[in-house]
This record gives sequence, C-alpha cells and structure tokens, in this order.
Amino acid sequence: MAAAGEPLYPIVVLIDELKNEDIQLRLNSIRRLSTIARALGEERTRKELIPFMIENNDDDDEVLLAMAEAVGNLIPYVGGVEHASVLLAPLEGLCSVEESSVREKAVASLCQIGSQMRESDLVEFFVPLVKRLAVGEWFTARVSSCGLFHIAYPSAPENIKNELRTIYGQLCQDDMPMVRRAAATNLGKFAATVEPSHLKTNIMSMFGDLTQDDQDSVRLLAVEGCVSIGKLLGPQDCASQILPDIINFSQDKSWRVRYMVANQLYDLCEAVGQEATRTELVPAFVRLLRDNEAEVRIAAAGKVTKFCAIVNPEISIQHILPCVKELSNDSSQHVRSALASVIMGMAPVLGKDGTIDQLLPIFLSLLKDEFPDVRLNIISKLDQVNQVIGIDLLSQSLLPAIVELAEDKHWRVRLAIIEYIPLLASQLGVQFFDDKLGALCMQWLKDKVYSIREAAANNVKRLAEEFGPEWAMHHIIPQVLEMINDPHYLYRMTILSAISLVAPVLGSEITCSKLLPVIVTAAKDRVPNIKFTVAKVLQSLISVVDHSVVENTIRPCLVELTNDPDVDVRFFANQALRAIDQVMMST
Repeated sequence: MAAAGEPLYPIVVLIDELKNEDIQLRLNSIRRLSTIARALGEERTRKELIPFMIENNDDDDEVLLAMAEAVGNLIPYVGGVEHASVLLAPLEGLCSVEESSVREKAVASLCQIGSQMRESDLVEFFVPLVKRLAVGEWFTARVSSCGLFHIAYPSAPENIKNELRTIYGQLCQDDMPMVRRAAATNLGKFAATVEPSHLKTNIMSMFGDLTQDDQDSVRLLAVEGCVSIGKLLGPQDCASQILPDIINFSQDKSWRVRYMVANQLYDLCEAVGQEATRTELVPAFVRLLRDNEAEVRIAAAGKVTKFCAIVNPEISIQHILPCVKELSNDSSQHVRSALASVIMGMAPVLGKDGTIDQLLPIFLSLLKDEFPDVRLNIISKLDQVNQVIGIDLLSQSLLPAIVELAEDKHWRVRLAIIEYIPLLASQLGVQFFDDKLGALCMQWLKDKVYSIREAAANNVKRLAEEFGPEWAMHHIIPQVLEMINDPHYLYRMTILSAISLVAPVLGSEITCSKLLPVIVTAAKDRVPNIKFTVAKVLQSLISVVDHSVVENTIRPCLVELTNDPDVDVRFFANQALRAIDQVMMST
C-alpha cells in the first residue's frame, strides 16, 4: 500500500520516463524504483511495475545496469519473501544481455534474492530459472547460470541435485571458452555446497576437465580452484588429488598460468599442508623464481618470505636463498623491487646467524640499486632486521648506505629516509644520532623540493618528542633559528613552519624566550609570503603561551600586520586576531 498521504504513482508516468530519449532521465527513474514501488503499493508493484520491467529490458547498458541493481532491493516492496519469486523474471532477461557488467549485476541480485527465498519457492521458481539459463541458446545465459548453482543446489531434492551436478559438468565442457571460464570461476562456490561423497567424484571430475582445458584463460582460473577445492578436501586428500595439478600448472606452457600459480602460492601451500610443501612444492617454487618471464618472477619474488616461513630455515638457505641472490641482480627492476619489498621479512625466519651470513650482503646490494623503488622498499622495512640482529650490527652494516641515500638525487628516496629517521634515532640513541644524523636533519630543511622541506619540519618535531625539550633546546633550536636569516624566502618559510610544529613540544617558557622574538622579527620581512606565514604561526601559538603574552606580544604584532599593503597578509592577520578574540571570550 502507498504511504499515508502519498498519491498512487501512475504507471503511465514511469512509462513516459523510461521511454524518454534523455538517458539521464531514464537512469533517474530506475534509481527511484524503490520509491516508485512504495508509492504504487505491493500489489500494483507485482501486477504492473514488474511486468512493465520485463517488457522494457531493451535499453542502454547503463540503464540496464541500474535496473539489475535496483530489482535486487525490491523484496520489501513486493510483499516480502513470500512474493520474492516475481522478481526473478526481469533479472532472468538481464542475465542474457551482451554487456558483462549488466549480467554480473543481475546474477548478484539473483543471489541476493535467492538467499532470502523460502526453500519451497527456490525449488519451484529458482531452480527452473537456473536450468533454463544453463541450456540457453546464447552463451551469455550459460555464463550467468554458473554463478547461481550454489544458491539453487542446497534446497533442491536429491533427483534435482543429480541433474544440477550433471548440468554443471556440461558447462565445464561447453563449446564456448567464456562459459568454461565462468564454470571455473564459480566451481569453488558450487563445490562448497556439494555433499562430501560427490565432492571427490563429480566435482573432481569437473575440475580435471578444467585443468586440461586447451585455453590458458580457463586453466589459470582453475589454479584459483585448486585453493578453494583444496580447502574443502583437507590436506591429505588435497596432497593426493590437487598437488599434481599444482605442479603441472607451475610448468604450464602459458606464462599467465605460471604467474597465477606464483601469485596464489601461499594459499596453495596452506591447502596442501607443510609436509607436502616441503617435499613437493619447493622445486616448483624454485622453477618459478627462475622463470623466463619477468612477470612470473615478480609474483614469485613477492612470495619469498611467506614461502620460507612455511618451510624450515635449512631448506630456505639451501634451495631458496640462491634464487634470492640471483633475483637481487635480476635484469628487471620490477623483479628487484618486488624482492626488496619482502626480503627484510626473511630476517626473523632465518634468525640472527642466517641474516648476518646470508641476507646482509643482499640488503647492501639492494640499497645501492639504481632504481629508486628498490631502495625505498628496503629502507621502509629496516626495523624488521633490527629486531633480529640488533642496532649495533645494523648501524655498522647498513647505516653508511642509509647516510648515502639521504643525499640521493631522487627526492622520494630522501623523503623515505626522513620519515624513517625518528625510529632510527630512537633505536640508535642520542649520542649516535648527534654524531651521524643530526647534520642531515638540518640539511633537509633547505632541500630544493618542498615535500622534503615539509617532512624535515615534521621531523624536527618528532625528534623533539623523542629526545625531549632540553635536548631540542641545545641541539635543534640554535641551528633552526640560525636559518631564519637565510637569503632564500622559501627556506625562511620552512623554518617558521618548523617553529610552529615544535613549539607545543617545547612548552611556553622556551617558546616565549627563544622562538617568539624570532617570529616577531620575521613579521617585518620584506616578502609577503613570510609575513602571512608569521600570522599563521602566531595563531598556532595562542594555545601554547599565556594570555598575557598573547595580549602584550602576539596581538600587537598581528594588529600591525593588518595594515600591511598585501591583501593576503591582512587576511591571515585578521583571521588570527579573530581566533584570539574567540579564545578570550571562551575563558
């Protein structure tokens, strides 16, 4: 029924809107479908709206996509789950259209509706729909049907279950590769609903057909099936029935299939269990690490650490590390980058001795790689090595390379080093930081790249938080304040930004005695950018210093800036003054 006070929505208006030449108008109409259905009421929605949608499914793909999504949400507007079956017909038509995104959305909506339908309605309406689609003349219908079996199967009587398994087996052998791909993609979901007795017979027979398919696009989808079906079988059955297929896939003539094996390797190892991984999959993984195709080596390199965590350190050192050393000098920069993103994680796996003997030389090699992303990936994971070998050995082995990278010509590498410095400083201690890294932190404040200067200003704050106000007063503030007179105005702006960030850490006393006089002096700078930055910094100090300082020092400075010839300086000065007034009113 329509809501109280809401007029019945005339179906003729919807017809006019959906036949309008303006696609946007048609889209808006479809997107208001639930509103229209509520206005029509449950009975009129079932008897007028749904039949109209069945007859008018020949439209622009964008409109059909919106329709496929909207229909899936109409159960409350047709009278609840007892009438949900009326929504199947419009979606069935959409399951056969040419545009794949429309079909996928229609299948998703059918699954959404089917999961809510009563068991008797599933048998009476949903199962026949699946069977019709599965034997449809157009391959598009058969493709769509593959995604619906897992909804239809559990509620079906035994004789219909036998029929559904037979039909799915036929889809796995369909003449059209697109249908076989859909069958391979959805086999895992279907298998999860099938009884264990049929899993090892019917399902494994279908899976066998897909693994032997002459299309590599089907076989690579079967690789994903190895994981989902393997988890259903359990490690022992998986090792006997799935493992041979995995090994064959790792040597497949198509690099795309081998790539899929490398990409899914960790999940495959979990499915077959540790013992089978150590005895059978190590040689397969070594082949993938040494594959002729760079894409395969990239995928395999990214799984090195996870794979080594499954097998024991001895196997890793004997079989995997020789390949890792080769990959660290691979001709493809993307392979080296993939390796660098995970290799630091091998340190906890191999332990202290294995890391020192085997991994450190590889780390140093990758830290000197000509490709910036390789160096970045190593730098970002240094803490994983520190936890294993300790900071003393880490600083002796890797810190010289890190200091060299701090002056790297690629600004992203310098940025990565800056972001890592506070953590490194906390691990190294104050003395080591002052001796080796302190000068670098000051140097970054005058970098040519804005992002570096910005990160360096944040770095000053984080170091002050790490080592305390007293340390910052003696080691950071004098050097920072010295730079406020730099002839380049961009560097002077960076120093003002650093002061604004570090002031809350240092506290009111140091801010008033050391920082505020410098800021007030900078308010007389000849460059407008400096002056409006001063206004913003003074505004940030309102919450740091006492009210008396605000009134006696900050406010007069800002009032003077409100008379500046530059409009931006006047704007930020007035904004800061308003902020002062608000604070004073609230106290």
